[in-house]
Amino acid sequence: MRSATAPEHFQCSAPPSSLSLFSSPPARVRVLRGNLPGMRSGRVPGRGGGGGGGGETAALLCGLLLLLGAADAQGIRRPSSYKTLRGDAPLVIAKGGFSGVFPDSSYYAFSFALLASAPDTSLWCDVQLTKDGVGICLRDINMSNCTNAAQVYPVKNKKEAKYVIDGVPKTGYFSLDFTLSEIQTTLSLTQGIYSRTERFDTMYSILSVTDFQSNVKPPSVWLNVQRDIFYKQHGLNMRSYIVSILKSVPVKYISSPELGFLKSISKRAGRRTKLVFRFPDNFLSDPSTNQTYSSLSKNLTFIKTIASGIMVPKIYIWPVTNDNYLQPPTSFVQDAHSAGLEIYASDFANDRIIPYNYSYDPLQEYLSFISDGGFSVDGVLTDYPITASEAIGCFADLNASKADHGKPLIISHNGASGDYPDCTDLAYQNAIKDGADVIDCALQVTKDGVLICMSSINLLDTTNVQMTPFSSRTSVVPEIRDTPGIFTFNLTWNDISDSSLKPKISSPLSTYYLVRNPRYTNTGKFVKFSDFLEYGKDQDLSGIMITIENAAFMAKSLGFDVLESLTTALNDAGYNNQTTKEVMIQSTDSAVLVKLKQQKAKYKLVYTLQPGIGDASASSLADVKEFAEAVVVDRSSFFAQSVHFIINQTSLLTDLQSAGLTVYAQVFRNEFVSQPWDFFGDETVEINNYAQSLNVDGLITDFPKTVRRYKRNSCTGLGNDVPSYMGNVTVGGLAQLLKNQAAPQAQPPSVAPMPKLDAPSVQRPPFPTVAPKNAPSGAAPPPGSSPSAAHTTAVSTCILLVLACATLLL
Repeated sequence: MRSATAPEHFQCSAPPSSLSLFSSPPARVRVLRGNLPGMRSGRVPGRGGGGGGGGETAALLCGLLLLLGAADAQGIRRPSSYKTLRGDAPLVIAKGGFSGVFPDSSYYAFSFALLASAPDTSLWCDVQLTKDGVGICLRDINMSNCTNAAQVYPVKNKKEAKYVIDGVPKTGYFSLDFTLSEIQTTLSLTQGIYSRTERFDTMYSILSVTDFQSNVKPPSVWLNVQRDIFYKQHGLNMRSYIVSILKSVPVKYISSPELGFLKSISKRAGRRTKLVFRFPDNFLSDPSTNQTYSSLSKNLTFIKTIASGIMVPKIYIWPVTNDNYLQPPTSFVQDAHSAGLEIYASDFANDRIIPYNYSYDPLQEYLSFISDGGFSVDGVLTDYPITASEAIGCFADLNASKADHGKPLIISHNGASGDYPDCTDLAYQNAIKDGADVIDCALQVTKDGVLICMSSINLLDTTNVQMTPFSSRTSVVPEIRDTPGIFTFNLTWNDISDSSLKPKISSPLSTYYLVRNPRYTNTGKFVKFSDFLEYGKDQDLSGIMITIENAAFMAKSLGFDVLESLTTALNDAGYNNQTTKEVMIQSTDSAVLVKLKQQKAKYKLVYTLQPGIGDASASSLADVKEFAEAVVVDRSSFFAQSVHFIINQTSLLTDLQSAGLTVYAQVFRNEFVSQPWDFFGDETVEINNYAQSLNVDGLITDFPKTVRRYKRNSCTGLGNDVPSYMGNVTVGGLAQLLKNQAAPQAQPPSVAPMPKLDAPSVQRPPFPTVAPKNAPSGAAPPPGSSPSAAHTTAVSTCILLVLACATLLL
């Protein structure tokens, strides 16, 4: 069983009331400036020492992150027995520390990993040798993409060199051409992954292996030796260096892709150090044995004579198709265990493109390696140790699966739209299966007056209409949008349910080249509102949410009373005579909610605030309370952000809760780019903060299964025994760290105050009288017509030409 106390070097003292995952730095820490050990000052050029660590740095990190109580391991529920080789919990191995945030192998990356991860997390150091034969922790032998060497030394400087690495000529700045003194006095670490923030670049010196051990004091050290033969060819002896430090550094693991190197140190390593043979992510040959890795993978009993374990890329265990979907798992884990070998999986990171089966949820990927696949690896190598720790400590043994419908409510956003096209039968069926408490319908109307569920009134947004015979039905409706569209009221229900018109999955983050579930891009059937109501009645749901937009336009220009039709449909489905299912009606238009209030509707009225609101005046809240019981608030309104760093929390949530309004937050998404840096690309961390710290009443999400799994975790009910990695992020923790330590140009830019919700922005003109459907000339056009026929014809012709050209190009 793991000890759940932090290493002594990083014990943080704080009163129980302030215990949280992140916390604002204590007053005594706020004044720290200039060089800390192991860290370059952003204000004064740092020199010397690769050391790092002292009490001041520990205090600063503890100010950033305070362990949640003395989380007794007995309080953390885990499966009674993992299917690891010895039945122990899988090991979390932090690659270069918490390298998903801080530069790989920096003092802060190592130290933060200890504070934000499982207590026995092993810290991984990629060992490189300097010109004078000293080992340093550096992610790559070529320093071009992990240090500022290219900036320190001009192009074509004599320090730039060319070597053949793994059979490929490489040009750059290599550790073996620099002495330790040169490296520590002239170079700084940088983030080598472009999807990560560069704000911490050049703040940290490069650590020697002995500095790493003496200053960080990790409970478990893992040294990875990648190129023993390469160094030997250039007059350096990696074996001698490793053997020499084993006397002073308590190394628990040594890994290498060169079996000959492991054999050469096996007698000197002793029983306390485990040797792990590392398979690379390609099928080259091991230069120390001249055997291909493919052949070695079939001779695990031979590897067992030298090593106690193996490490493989995760695709060795779960292969992936060319279109990025999982194939059935291999028997690699079982084969390793049968040979008496522990097996560790590598290549985990929250900001990698993982198979679509995981719905962009990195925690779910871990579970497939430790519990859900019928087997368990013995450890995982990750850039984000917090997520691996969550998976192993809190999600491998979930609580009962029943939907409790408790706070926070899980409200679908267009059904399970993260995996299936919006508002289709598949999206609703899977939202229910995935554990949504409430399913939602964005209400639209067809040309023949049929109510349907569709996330947008414009079919160009949600269907393949531009590729069908209906592509000519374009129009510009200024009341809706200034650009041409093909709207639901341009087509009848028979047109929409026509076999040529298909739904289209939404990909709100496609600008980052992140698309959703491509195999299901155009699957599913469109849903009539009456069918949606039947879904809601027959399932274990706490209620339904109906969104109404453009109601005033429908009344004035289409002669359609959507409120009357809605009420009739609810009555016909029996929702007016039951109390088991709550009906919520949501709108950004206060006039819609006022009208329903005047009609004494029995349903819960929900007002949707515009995004980016920072606080609310008392008069505006009083107005909202006149017609609504609850509000929907965009996530952008809870925190002020600058370049994806949280700067501070706005007062809006406090304003709304003080006014007695129920607060639902939207829209939660799994994709790592949708969250601020402070949540580490881990949607579970974000959900946890909204549920535990902000205490919102409901979460509106594209991925109901992610929130449902969170509500079933085995840790959040442990009180003071909640482990550190399931604590709450303190607002502005990372930004505060940058403010204390970074150069001015590296700090997030200041942000202007966010706008305030005031009474005029809440008040809308009264709901209009519904125009007659057969209006005389000059009056509002009938359903299916656009406001300007001549303009529509011109636009339609233009759009047709554009579409024809696009088709030819395709």
